[in-house]
Amino acid sequence: MGIYVSVRGWLECDKQQLGAIHTIIAAHDDGHYSGGWGTPRQHINWTYYVFYGADIRESAIDAFQEQISEIAQLPASDPDGDRVTGLFFATHEINGMAEWQIRDGQVSITPGDDRYRYLDA
Repeated sequence: MGIYVSVRGWLECDKQQLGAIHTIIAAHDDGHYSGGWGTPRQHINWTYYVFYGADIRESAIDAFQEQISEIAQLPASDPDGDRVTGLFFATHEINGMAEWQIRDGQVSITPGDDRYRYLDA
């Protein structure tokens, strides 16, 4: 049956970065796990959000992390210098929860904080 990792989280960006994110997602479309991406039906105010939620086979995690890393590396698109930011929780059936922080052009992976263990119940 395989081992699964429950991945859920979001990205925050501006309008130009959103277009680039959609391009990256489309380039990595696998016809299955790519279906976990979503955006609000209507944009509200200034920040754009992109959400993800799916239970992914462990064997597909590296490809998904590559996609997230590519998104994290997107440059700032305005004078404010704001990069894509985000937070994901990834719970491995055996190894437990990890926190993926997207900031400063990188993905930082650390063990999940005990405060979020309720998400695995």
